Amino acid sequence: MLEHNHHHAKTHTPDPDRAVRIWLWLVAAGIFAMVIVGGATRLTESGLSITEWKPVTGVLPPFSEADWTAAFEKYKQIPQYRELFPDMDLARFKSIYTWEWSHRLLGRVVGVVFLLPFLWFLTRGKIVGALRWRLAGIFALGGLQGFVGWWMVSSGLVHRVEVAQERLATHLLLASVTFAAVVWTASGLAPNYRDPLGPDGKSFRPEATALLALTLAQIGLGGLVAGLRAGLTYNTWPLMDGHFTPPAKHLFSLSPWTANFFDNVTMVQFQHRMTAYLLLALALFHALHIGRETLAWRAARRARLLAALVAVQGALGVTTLLLVVPLPAALAHQAFAMIVLAMATIHRRKLG
Repeated sequence: MLEHNHHHAKTHTPDPDRAVRIWLWLVAAGIFAMVIVGGATRLTESGLSITEWKPVTGVLPPFSEADWTAAFEKYKQIPQYRELFPDMDLARFKSIYTWEWSHRLLGRVVGVVFLLPFLWFLTRGKIVGALRWRLAGIFALGGLQGFVGWWMVSSGLVHRVEVAQERLATHLLLASVTFAAVVWTASGLAPNYRDPLGPDGKSFRPEATALLALTLAQIGLGGLVAGLRAGLTYNTWPLMDGHFTPPAKHLFSLSPWTANFFDNVTMVQFQHRMTAYLLLALALFHALHIGRETLAWRAARRARLLAALVAVQGALGVTTLLLVVPLPAALAHQAFAMIVLAMATIHRRKLG
Protein backbone atom coordinates (compact mmCIF):
# COMPACT_ATOMS: atom_id res chain seq x y z
CA MET A 1 0.00 0.00 0.00
CA LEU A 2 2.79 2.36 1.01
CA GLU A 3 4.68 1.85 -2.23
CA HIS A 4 1.53 2.41 -4.29
CA ASN A 5 0.78 5.69 -2.52
CA HIS A 6 4.36 6.79 -2.88
CA HIS A 7 4.31 6.25 -6.63
CA HIS A 8 0.95 7.92 -6.91
CA ALA A 9 2.18 10.98 -5.03
CA LYS A 10 5.24 11.19 -7.21
CA THR A 11 3.32 11.80 -10.43
CA HIS A 12 1.61 14.91 -9.05
CA THR A 13 4.55 16.62 -7.38
CA PRO A 14 5.18 20.14 -8.69
CA ASP A 15 8.74 20.51 -9.97
CA PRO A 16 9.74 24.20 -9.73
CA ASP A 17 13.49 23.42 -9.89
CA ARG A 18 13.44 21.46 -13.14
CA ALA A 19 15.23 24.12 -15.23
CA VAL A 20 17.91 24.65 -12.59
CA ARG A 21 18.40 20.90 -12.30
CA ILE A 22 18.79 20.38 -16.06
CA TRP A 23 21.33 23.22 -16.16
CA LEU A 24 23.34 21.63 -13.32
CA TRP A 25 23.36 18.23 -15.06
CA LEU A 26 24.70 19.99 -18.17
CA VAL A 27 27.46 21.55 -16.05
CA ALA A 28 28.26 18.11 -14.59
CA ALA A 29 28.48 16.70 -18.14
CA GLY A 30 30.90 19.51 -19.03
CA ILE A 31 33.14 18.73 -16.05
CA PHE A 32 33.00 15.03 -16.97
CA ALA A 33 34.20 15.88 -20.49
CA MET A 34 36.97 18.06 -19.04
CA VAL A 35 38.27 15.22 -16.92
CA ILE A 36 38.42 12.92 -19.97
CA VAL A 37 40.19 15.53 -22.13
CA GLY A 38 42.50 16.23 -19.17
CA GLY A 39 43.34 12.53 -19.01
CA ALA A 40 44.06 12.46 -22.73
CA THR A 41 46.21 15.58 -22.34
CA ARG A 42 48.24 13.76 -19.69
CA LEU A 43 48.49 10.47 -21.57
CA THR A 44 49.49 12.07 -24.88
CA GLU A 45 52.21 14.13 -23.12
CA SER A 46 50.47 17.33 -24.21
CA GLY A 47 50.17 19.21 -20.93
CA LEU A 48 53.31 21.31 -21.27
CA SER A 49 52.85 22.26 -24.92
CA ILE A 50 51.41 25.68 -24.01
CA THR A 51 54.01 27.34 -21.83
CA GLU A 52 52.02 30.45 -20.89
CA TRP A 53 48.78 31.15 -19.09
CA LYS A 54 46.64 33.75 -20.85
CA PRO A 55 43.11 33.42 -19.47
CA VAL A 56 41.61 35.76 -22.11
CA THR A 57 43.82 35.94 -25.22
CA GLY A 58 44.66 32.22 -24.91
CA VAL A 59 41.18 31.41 -26.26
CA LEU A 60 42.52 31.72 -29.81
CA PRO A 61 44.95 29.07 -31.07
CA PRO A 62 47.83 29.95 -33.43
CA PHE A 63 46.56 30.54 -36.97
CA SER A 64 49.52 31.37 -39.21
CA GLU A 65 52.65 29.27 -39.69
CA ALA A 66 54.57 32.08 -38.01
CA ASP A 67 52.37 31.82 -34.91
CA TRP A 68 52.80 28.04 -34.79
CA THR A 69 56.57 28.35 -35.16
CA ALA A 70 56.69 30.92 -32.36
CA ALA A 71 54.69 28.64 -30.04
CA PHE A 72 56.96 25.70 -30.93
CA GLU A 73 60.06 27.79 -30.21
CA LYS A 74 58.69 28.53 -26.72
CA TYR A 75 58.12 24.81 -26.13
CA LYS A 76 61.70 24.12 -27.22
CA GLN A 77 62.93 26.22 -24.27
CA ILE A 78 61.65 23.79 -21.63
CA PRO A 79 63.43 20.64 -20.36
CA GLN A 80 60.69 18.27 -21.61
CA TYR A 81 61.51 19.07 -25.23
CA ARG A 82 65.27 18.86 -24.78
CA GLU A 83 65.30 15.67 -22.70
CA LEU A 84 62.26 13.68 -23.82
CA PHE A 85 61.31 14.77 -27.35
CA PRO A 86 64.33 16.38 -29.05
CA ASP A 87 63.27 14.91 -32.41
CA MET A 88 59.72 16.31 -32.32
CA ASP A 89 58.58 18.03 -35.52
CA LEU A 90 56.02 20.81 -35.97
CA ALA A 91 53.25 18.37 -36.98
CA ARG A 92 53.63 16.41 -33.72
CA PHE A 93 53.79 19.69 -31.79
CA LYS A 94 50.52 20.83 -33.38
CA SER A 95 48.82 17.62 -32.24
CA ILE A 96 49.89 17.95 -28.58
CA TYR A 97 49.15 21.69 -28.61
CA THR A 98 45.62 20.94 -29.82
CA TRP A 99 44.95 18.58 -26.88
CA GLU A 100 46.10 21.11 -24.30
CA TRP A 101 44.35 24.03 -26.02
CA SER A 102 41.09 22.00 -26.16
CA HIS A 103 41.36 21.20 -22.47
CA ARG A 104 41.85 24.86 -21.54
CA LEU A 105 39.10 26.02 -23.92
CA LEU A 106 36.66 23.48 -22.46
CA GLY A 107 37.45 24.86 -19.00
CA ARG A 108 36.47 28.34 -20.14
CA VAL A 109 33.31 27.01 -21.84
CA VAL A 110 32.22 25.17 -18.67
CA GLY A 111 32.82 28.39 -16.72
CA VAL A 112 30.55 30.36 -19.06
CA VAL A 113 27.91 27.59 -19.12
CA PHE A 114 27.88 27.83 -15.33
CA LEU A 115 28.05 31.60 -14.86
CA LEU A 116 25.52 32.96 -17.36
CA PRO A 117 22.55 30.71 -16.42
CA PHE A 118 23.49 31.15 -12.73
CA LEU A 119 23.15 34.95 -13.05
CA TRP A 120 19.96 34.58 -15.09
CA PHE A 121 18.34 32.22 -12.54
CA LEU A 122 19.41 34.56 -9.73
CA THR A 123 17.75 37.59 -11.32
CA ARG A 124 14.58 35.57 -12.01
CA GLY A 125 14.40 34.48 -8.35
CA LYS A 126 14.82 30.80 -9.24
CA ILE A 127 17.81 30.39 -6.93
CA VAL A 128 17.23 31.53 -3.36
CA GLY A 129 18.54 30.99 0.16
CA ALA A 130 21.40 28.61 0.88
CA LEU A 131 21.41 27.34 -2.70
CA ARG A 132 22.80 30.70 -3.87
CA TRP A 133 25.82 30.34 -1.63
CA ARG A 134 26.36 26.70 -2.48
CA LEU A 135 26.34 27.46 -6.22
CA ALA A 136 28.60 30.49 -5.77
CA GLY A 137 30.98 28.23 -3.86
CA ILE A 138 30.96 25.70 -6.70
CA PHE A 139 31.77 28.48 -9.18
CA ALA A 140 34.68 29.56 -6.94
CA LEU A 141 35.96 25.95 -6.95
CA GLY A 142 35.92 26.07 -10.75
CA GLY A 143 37.90 29.30 -10.78
CA LEU A 144 40.37 27.85 -8.31
CA GLN A 145 40.77 24.88 -10.66
CA GLY A 146 42.16 27.18 -13.36
CA PHE A 147 44.83 28.42 -10.96
CA VAL A 148 45.63 24.88 -9.79
CA GLY A 149 45.95 23.82 -13.44
CA TRP A 150 48.49 26.55 -14.08
CA TRP A 151 50.30 25.79 -10.79
CA MET A 152 50.54 22.20 -12.04
CA VAL A 153 51.81 23.15 -15.52
CA SER A 154 54.36 25.61 -14.11
CA SER A 155 55.95 22.77 -12.10
CA GLY A 156 57.04 21.16 -15.38
CA LEU A 157 58.52 24.18 -17.13
CA VAL A 158 61.88 24.70 -15.43
CA HIS A 159 63.53 21.94 -13.41
CA ARG A 160 61.49 18.90 -14.43
CA VAL A 161 60.57 17.12 -17.68
CA GLU A 162 56.95 16.66 -16.56
CA VAL A 163 54.49 18.18 -14.11
CA ALA A 164 54.77 17.25 -10.43
CA GLN A 165 52.53 14.24 -9.80
CA GLU A 166 51.18 15.58 -6.49
CA ARG A 167 50.01 18.70 -8.34
CA LEU A 168 48.42 16.54 -11.05
CA ALA A 169 46.60 14.54 -8.35
CA THR A 170 45.45 17.79 -6.69
CA HIS A 171 44.13 19.07 -10.04
CA LEU A 172 42.21 15.84 -10.66
CA LEU A 173 40.90 15.66 -7.11
CA LEU A 174 39.64 19.25 -7.19
CA ALA A 175 37.85 18.51 -10.49
CA SER A 176 36.28 15.43 -8.88
CA VAL A 177 35.14 17.33 -5.77
CA THR A 178 33.60 20.04 -7.99
CA PHE A 179 31.88 17.38 -10.11
CA ALA A 180 30.53 15.64 -6.99
CA ALA A 181 29.28 18.97 -5.57
CA VAL A 182 27.35 19.68 -8.77
CA VAL A 183 25.87 16.16 -8.87
CA TRP A 184 24.99 16.36 -5.16
CA THR A 185 23.20 19.69 -5.64
CA ALA A 186 21.38 18.62 -8.83
CA SER A 187 20.12 15.33 -7.38
CA GLY A 188 18.93 17.11 -4.22
CA LEU A 189 16.72 19.43 -6.29
CA ALA A 190 14.51 16.60 -7.59
CA PRO A 191 11.09 16.38 -5.95
CA ASN A 192 10.86 13.46 -3.47
CA TYR A 193 14.55 12.80 -3.96
CA ARG A 194 14.93 11.19 -0.53
CA ASP A 195 14.37 7.48 -0.10
CA PRO A 196 11.40 6.49 2.05
CA LEU A 197 13.66 4.67 4.51
CA GLY A 198 12.53 2.78 7.57
CA PRO A 199 13.73 3.62 11.09
CA ASP A 200 16.97 1.70 10.41
CA GLY A 201 17.71 3.83 7.38
CA LYS A 202 20.08 6.15 9.22
CA SER A 203 22.51 3.29 9.83
CA PHE A 204 23.30 3.13 6.09
CA ARG A 205 24.48 6.72 5.92
CA PRO A 206 27.96 6.24 7.43
CA GLU A 207 28.65 3.40 4.98
CA ALA A 208 27.48 5.50 2.02
CA THR A 209 29.56 8.46 3.26
CA ALA A 210 32.63 6.22 3.59
CA LEU A 211 32.07 4.91 0.04
CA LEU A 212 31.94 8.46 -1.32
CA ALA A 213 35.07 9.55 0.61
CA LEU A 214 36.98 6.42 -0.40
CA THR A 215 36.02 6.90 -4.07
CA LEU A 216 37.47 10.43 -3.96
CA ALA A 217 40.62 9.20 -2.23
CA GLN A 218 41.04 6.47 -4.85
CA ILE A 219 40.70 9.02 -7.68
CA GLY A 220 43.44 11.11 -6.02
CA LEU A 221 45.68 8.02 -5.75
CA GLY A 222 44.93 7.32 -9.42
CA GLY A 223 46.17 10.82 -10.21
CA LEU A 224 49.47 9.98 -8.49
CA VAL A 225 49.72 6.74 -10.50
CA ALA A 226 49.17 8.69 -13.74
CA GLY A 227 51.56 11.46 -12.77
CA LEU A 228 54.37 9.06 -11.86
CA ARG A 229 53.55 6.75 -14.80
CA ALA A 230 53.34 4.01 -12.17
CA GLY A 231 51.12 2.02 -14.55
CA LEU A 232 54.12 1.29 -16.77
CA THR A 233 55.73 -0.89 -14.09
CA TYR A 234 54.51 -4.05 -12.31
CA ASN A 235 52.25 -4.98 -15.23
CA THR A 236 51.07 -8.18 -13.57
CA TRP A 237 48.05 -8.91 -11.41
CA PRO A 238 47.27 -9.83 -8.64
CA LEU A 239 50.99 -10.02 -7.78
CA MET A 240 53.56 -7.22 -8.02
CA ASP A 241 56.91 -8.70 -9.06
CA GLY A 242 55.82 -12.04 -7.59
CA HIS A 243 54.53 -10.59 -4.29
CA PHE A 244 51.04 -9.58 -3.19
CA THR A 245 52.72 -7.09 -0.84
CA PRO A 246 56.09 -5.88 -2.18
CA PRO A 247 59.03 -6.09 0.29
CA ALA A 248 59.28 -3.16 2.72
CA LYS A 249 62.67 -2.18 1.29
CA HIS A 250 60.95 -1.50 -2.06
CA LEU A 251 57.93 0.22 -0.56
CA PHE A 252 60.10 2.46 1.64
CA SER A 253 63.18 2.94 -0.53
CA LEU A 254 63.09 6.76 -0.29
CA SER A 255 63.87 8.97 2.66
CA PRO A 256 62.24 10.69 4.40
CA TRP A 257 59.79 7.77 4.57
CA THR A 258 56.82 10.09 3.90
CA ALA A 259 58.18 10.78 0.38
CA ASN A 260 57.37 7.18 -0.61
CA PHE A 261 53.64 7.88 -0.60
CA PHE A 262 54.03 10.43 -3.41
CA ASP A 263 57.32 9.71 -5.21
CA ASN A 264 57.90 5.95 -5.03
CA VAL A 265 56.41 4.11 -8.02
CA THR A 266 56.09 0.84 -6.07
CA MET A 267 54.28 2.41 -3.12
CA VAL A 268 52.05 4.58 -5.31
CA GLN A 269 50.84 1.61 -7.37
CA PHE A 270 50.48 -0.55 -4.23
CA GLN A 271 48.32 2.12 -2.53
CA HIS A 272 46.05 2.35 -5.57
CA ARG A 273 45.63 -1.45 -5.69
CA MET A 274 44.91 -1.84 -1.98
CA THR A 275 42.41 1.03 -1.92
CA ALA A 276 40.63 -0.60 -4.88
CA TYR A 277 40.20 -3.84 -2.89
CA LEU A 278 38.99 -1.89 0.14
CA LEU A 279 36.49 0.09 -1.95
CA LEU A 280 35.12 -3.07 -3.59
CA ALA A 281 34.81 -4.87 -0.24
CA LEU A 282 32.97 -1.91 1.30
CA ALA A 283 30.64 -1.58 -1.72
CA LEU A 284 29.75 -5.29 -1.57
CA PHE A 285 29.25 -5.19 2.20
CA HIS A 286 27.02 -2.12 1.87
CA ALA A 287 24.92 -3.74 -0.89
CA LEU A 288 24.40 -6.89 1.22
CA HIS A 289 23.68 -4.93 4.41
CA ILE A 290 21.18 -2.54 2.82
CA GLY A 291 19.54 -5.43 0.93
CA ARG A 292 18.11 -6.79 4.18
CA GLU A 293 16.12 -3.63 4.89
CA THR A 294 12.59 -4.06 3.53
CA LEU A 295 11.60 -0.43 3.03
CA ALA A 296 14.81 0.57 1.29
CA TRP A 297 14.28 -1.16 -2.04
CA ARG A 298 15.33 1.91 -4.03
CA ALA A 299 18.44 2.34 -1.90
CA ALA A 300 19.22 -1.39 -2.12
CA ARG A 301 18.96 -1.29 -5.92
CA ARG A 302 21.35 1.67 -6.07
CA ALA A 303 23.76 0.00 -3.63
CA ARG A 304 23.89 -3.11 -5.83
CA LEU A 305 24.44 -0.97 -8.94
CA LEU A 306 27.23 0.93 -7.17
CA ALA A 307 28.96 -2.34 -6.17
CA ALA A 308 28.69 -3.55 -9.78
CA LEU A 309 30.18 -0.28 -11.10
CA VAL A 310 33.09 -0.52 -8.64
CA ALA A 311 33.73 -4.10 -9.80
CA VAL A 312 33.73 -3.03 -13.46
CA GLN A 313 36.07 -0.14 -12.61
CA GLY A 314 38.46 -2.56 -10.90
CA ALA A 315 38.42 -4.81 -13.97
CA LEU A 316 39.15 -1.78 -16.19
CA GLY A 317 42.06 -0.85 -13.93
CA VAL A 318 43.53 -4.35 -14.13
CA THR A 319 43.04 -4.39 -17.92
CA THR A 320 44.79 -1.01 -18.28
CA LEU A 321 47.70 -2.32 -16.21
CA LEU A 322 48.07 -5.65 -18.04
CA LEU A 323 47.97 -3.94 -21.45
CA VAL A 324 50.59 -1.41 -20.22
CA VAL A 325 48.34 1.67 -20.36
CA PRO A 326 47.05 2.04 -23.94
CA LEU A 327 45.17 5.32 -24.40
CA PRO A 328 41.64 3.85 -24.90
CA ALA A 329 41.83 1.62 -21.80
CA ALA A 330 43.32 4.38 -19.65
CA LEU A 331 40.64 6.88 -20.73
CA ALA A 332 37.87 4.32 -20.14
CA HIS A 333 39.28 3.76 -16.64
CA GLN A 334 39.32 7.49 -15.97
CA ALA A 335 35.80 8.02 -17.36
CA PHE A 336 34.42 5.14 -15.34
CA ALA A 337 35.94 6.57 -12.17
CA MET A 338 33.72 9.62 -12.64
CA ILE A 339 30.68 7.39 -13.24
CA VAL A 340 31.40 5.56 -9.96
CA LEU A 341 31.82 8.94 -8.23
CA ALA A 342 28.50 10.21 -9.62
CA MET A 343 26.71 7.07 -8.46
CA ALA A 344 28.29 7.19 -4.98
CA THR A 345 27.29 10.87 -4.71
CA ILE A 346 23.68 10.33 -5.82
CA HIS A 347 23.36 7.31 -3.53
CA ARG A 348 24.55 9.23 -0.48
CA ARG A 349 22.38 12.23 -1.32
CA LYS A 350 19.21 10.15 -1.64
CA LEU A 351 19.81 8.61 1.79
CA GLY A 352 19.02 12.08 3.15
